[in-house]
Amino acid sequence: MKKIKNRVIQGKHNKPIVFDVFFKETNQAKPILIFCHGYKGFKDWGAWDLMAEAFAEEAFFVKFNFSHNGGTVDQPIDFPDLEAFGNNNYTKELDDLESVIDWCVSNEEFKCELNRESISLLGHSRGGGIVCIKAEEDSRIKNVVTLGGVSNFGARSSTIGDLQQWKKDGVKYVINGRTKQQMPHFYQFYEDFKANEDRLTIRRAVENLKIPLCIIHGDGDTSIFIKEAEDLRSWNANSELHIIENANHVFGAKHPWEKDELPSDLDDVVSICKSFLGN
Repeated sequence: MKKIKNRVIQGKHNKPIVFDVFFKETNQAKPILIFCHGYKGFKDWGAWDLMAEAFAEEAFFVKFNFSHNGGTVDQPIDFPDLEAFGNNNYTKELDDLESVIDWCVSNEEFKCELNRESISLLGHSRGGGIVCIKAEEDSRIKNVVTLGGVSNFGARSSTIGDLQQWKKDGVKYVINGRTKQQMPHFYQFYEDFKANEDRLTIRRAVENLKIPLCIIHGDGDTSIFIKEAEDLRSWNANSELHIIENANHVFGAKHPWEKDELPSDLDDVVSICKSFLGN
């Protein structure tokens, strides 16, 4: 298994995108699978590396940090750059994902390993919404999978609340329960959402998807309730919904993940995905 960690490409917003690739060197073209982390997430969280290894049995697997997720090139884990975190927004994440797709399509170094005609997207939580929107608007994408994915960006806590106070202060803070950091959201987040609301409506994207959609959710998810998965399913007759019994929002993983095997719920996720993707 070839694992290349912490490569860097320049994003469209003056911040680098740090990414990893996992694949088996066979000099044969493999389907490309790109993974997007969620809110307060990062590419090295929990068991994502083990998940990457599992997918890389058949695919060229790419995972990355959104350019403004709060990580840096030198410290891609956790959130040393809270200023960047506060300046993140959904359109920046869509642009970052496009940059990663572009890298896959134009890359010469691994061209023997890449099937550029088979690109699929996989998104966890907020990343699930991002991949649905990008899959609808980018004809290069052939399949899309959501894991504990959101169905409505407009209903998220980062988009609603006391808007007048937020506008007046210019910033509001959300505590990170694990790191205990006060994580800023600058008011630009809301302004960007409103300015791009039609594009950022997940329902619109899912209703218009012309490619296969796989929705995976745990019925024990207390972060993103299962109704959001049911909504996604109801908006697209060609989608499939897989409910993992008692699974939580992170499918049994946590950070750090110190075991050398996937939690059983996340292992089930990988199996469902591989079956859906034909791997």
